[in-house]
Amino acid sequence: MIKPKSAHLTGSEISWFAPICSDDYEYLGVPDNRLKSTFAHTAEIVQSADQLGYRNILCPSSYQVGQDTWTFASAVAPLTTQINLLAAIRTGELWPPMLARSIATLDHILNGRLTINIISSNLPGETLSSEARYQRSREVIEILKQAWTQDHIDYAGEHYQIQLDTTDPVRPYQQNGGPLLYFGGYSPLGKDLCAEHCDVYLMWPDTEENLRGHMEDLTERADTYDRTIDYGLRVHVIVRETEDAARAHARKLVSRLDEQFGTEIRNRAQDAKTLGVALQAQARERSDDEGYVEPHLWTGVGRARSGCGAALVGNPDQIAAKIQRYMDMGIRSFIFSGYPHLDECKLFARYVLPQLETISLPVEYGRIPTQTPPTPLGVGERR
Repeated sequence: MIKPKSAHLTGSEISWFAPICSDDYEYLGVPDNRLKSTFAHTAEIVQSADQLGYRNILCPSSYQVGQDTWTFASAVAPLTTQINLLAAIRTGELWPPMLARSIATLDHILNGRLTINIISSNLPGETLSSEARYQRSREVIEILKQAWTQDHIDYAGEHYQIQLDTTDPVRPYQQNGGPLLYFGGYSPLGKDLCAEHCDVYLMWPDTEENLRGHMEDLTERADTYDRTIDYGLRVHVIVRETEDAARAHARKLVSRLDEQFGTEIRNRAQDAKTLGVALQAQARERSDDEGYVEPHLWTGVGRARSGCGAALVGNPDQIAAKIQRYMDMGIRSFIFSGYPHLDECKLFARYVLPQLETISLPVEYGRIPTQTPPTPLGVGERR
């Protein structure tokens, strides 16, 4: 049985994607200088999503041509007014107290509109076992939680031993536990980490049956920690006035793809060899001749992309109905994207977004105070 934390909500968090890691195309796998991951291009996507009513936007992380996540998020934050930023953090990149201070700074810049995507992949040039990577992530999260809920940090782990007598420098804008933690991973160790410490379990696209299986697994794992969590889906989307037009655009998207170059694109990401990526490949293998693994779920995107490798394809009513099916399963957070990202952001906002009740999960979780908090970066007295 699936028990989402936000089962009582009738709306969902509808988010978009900022392609800051060299992942924007008109024709998949065909580089286009107009769609490079420059600040100007990706900032325009974030600002458009903000103005169009999306409630969050994922800023990913990878060691490849593109922009650093934290630098980009800090630069674009003051240009937004209502959208949350879901900034990806590759645990181990920063000493945890300095990471906590960076989070507090950006959270204040955004007035509490910050959410965190925890990533446990290897750092560039590093090869750790899964056990070591997930243990490091666990320790980083536990240190952050001390920073957000205590007046001191006292931590002794395998990777970090930290004693600090004050958490004043790292107090975030958000209260009652700090920014929400989103996590995606399919190994038993990753799922257990999410069940113990995170707020939203993010999945990549698969059949409804398989998604339901992952959610049931996480529900059982969270139960062992006396917790409930929410569930999210990261998926591409192609929506047009008619289903035929949407399917035609899917075919066009891969019409110039060189399969060898597509394989190179899939393999260059930091997460290319994870179980999650392997499961996306399995979905492609189970698909029909046109790449559909179930009605309206097209796996062609994964031919030239590591990670999230499928798209919802259909007319507005079909896409809205599919989202409602996911909602009925218990999914309360969606991260959509499409190629090119700015064009598809606008099309989804025109055709589908008006049919959906949208929410902000940090607001629903009671993390954002009604007034500026008495933190050192808020209205607290200077010492």
